[in-house]
Amino acid sequence: MTGQNTAQIYVSLVIPCFNEEAAIPLFYEETVKTFSTTQPEKEFDFIFIDDGSTDKTLEVLQNLAKKDNRVHYISFSRNFGKEAAILAGLQAASGEYVATLDADGQDPPALIPQMLEAVESGEYDCAGTRRVTRKGEPRVRSFFARRFYALMEKITDIKILDGARDFRLFNRKYLEAVRSLPERGRFSKGIFPWVGFKTRWFEYENIERKTGKTKWSFWKLFLYSLDGITAFSSKPLTIASFMMSTLLFIAAIGFTGFIIIRKMIWGDPVRGWASLICIILFCSGIQFFITGILGQYLSKIYMEVKGRPHYIIQEAV
Repeated sequence: MTGQNTAQIYVSLVIPCFNEEAAIPLFYEETVKTFSTTQPEKEFDFIFIDDGSTDKTLEVLQNLAKKDNRVHYISFSRNFGKEAAILAGLQAASGEYVATLDADGQDPPALIPQMLEAVESGEYDCAGTRRVTRKGEPRVRSFFARRFYALMEKITDIKILDGARDFRLFNRKYLEAVRSLPERGRFSKGIFPWVGFKTRWFEYENIERKTGKTKWSFWKLFLYSLDGITAFSSKPLTIASFMMSTLLFIAAIGFTGFIIIRKMIWGDPVRGWASLICIILFCSGIQFFITGILGQYLSKIYMEVKGRPHYIIQEAV
């Protein structure tokens, strides 16, 4: 068994996992090699969070924990989502510095020494990463991802860089700030910049997964983006209540004027049935759209009020 039980942990690595049985051994070996060659004097540990995997992820983690006591894991009773997994890892982290990253190989552990150096200097509290390219990603997905970041910049008070990853390394002060946010509808890409502090950014080109397939479908990403928008902005409510109502009011005045003028010229009160139906359908659609926006915020309140835990642990080492 490697590692030392009594050593003070310098860096804790938080790694959420869902069906990553093939990726975890590769990630573990690469990370151990990185630390042994660049940071041999610094103690570190792994905190893997098994987010209700249905493959052999838990078995792989159990075997790693038996061989290396730097490996710790938390296994959920079911799939609670990546945000819950990140939170569980942050709550369990004991290192002087903490890093969050994925096990699929898209977050290169080789960057950790540079990130650690930036935060150790005291000039920065956090080191973040962002992809400068989306090579290998479907064009439609890339297009909507860029539109999402542009929208978030306009309707929120936080700055989320295009291509920003959850791959970060930060000190205890930053960690405690993130852990102090109790909301259930978590959106880490927004939480990290919301807490503030000075962040040093590291850029790298997109790295494709080493094994397996992404668990994020387009629909899941869409729902995740809605969570982010409603979690950090109330402007959709302003748009629904003010801009839409103003637009409909102007349209109503314009159409009323059109009807009056047409009556004066042609004197035909029957014509216009089809246009009237179109207007009714249009207004009904707008009303349903506004109701849907209100429903999103009400559902957030409903989930928060119930006060259910973010996750339930089935097994932990």
